[in-house]
Order: sequence, then structure tokens, then C-alpha cells
Amino acid sequence: MSENSHDGDSGTGTGSTPVTDPAHAPDRRAWVAPLISTVVTLPLGLIALFIGGLTPMACDSCNGAAADRFDASFATAWTVLWIGLLIALAVLIASWAVPHQLRNAPRRMGLALAAPATVVVTFVAFMALVDWP
Repeated sequence: MSENSHDGDSGTGTGSTPVTDPAHAPDRRAWVAPLISTVVTLPLGLIALFIGGLTPMACDSCNGAAADRFDASFATAWTVLWIGLLIALAVLIASWAVPHQLRNAPRRMGLALAAPATVVVTFVAFMALVDWP
């Protein structure tokens, strides 16, 4: 008889139940961080998009060189805003998609915090890129 076979014991010392690693245990509160992030990120993103959409009205009375500078800078800033908001949405989705195990809790928390931070950084970049009249 081999060394590893002991009357049905799988080598764990407990008979038929295997020893599980606590890091692989399911996380019952895995939904909390992504939910809070969703509640914060989506309204922030919509507000940033709304303000960004109203920005062209700042140069309604502009003409000539000022209008040309504003239009050129707004086109670049608008693209940056959209790309940043899409990245924030992808990070938010990733925070929901992380497996619900205790070992992934820091990763899930980091992604949940990164989503609204991405919206804020993107909006600040948008406002900085626009050449205001």
C-alpha cells in the first residue's frame, strides 16, 4: 500500500473534508464597494457630460480668432472627456466583475475607488484643455 492512501483519507487529516484556504472563501460584502462606486460615478459622469455639453455656449458671442481657438480646443477637450468617461465606465464594470472572493477585496476596492477618481481627473483635464474666451 502506498504512503498516501490511508483508508479514504485524502491527506488532509480530516477524513473526507478538504482544508480550504480562507483567502478563497466567498466575500459576502463584495457588492458594497462597487455599489457605492456606481452610485457616485454615474451621477458624476452625467454631470461632467452635461457641463461639457454646455461649454460651447461660453463662446456664443465670440468671433474671429477667439472663436477659432475655442473651437479647436473644445474639439480636443470633448474627445478627452468622452474617452475618460468611457475609461471610468470600464473601470466601474471591472469592479463588479472581480471574483467575489476575500483575496480579491483589495483589487475590488481599488477599482471601485478608481472609477469616480477617473471621472474627476477627466473633467479637470477637460476644463484645462478648453481655451476659454
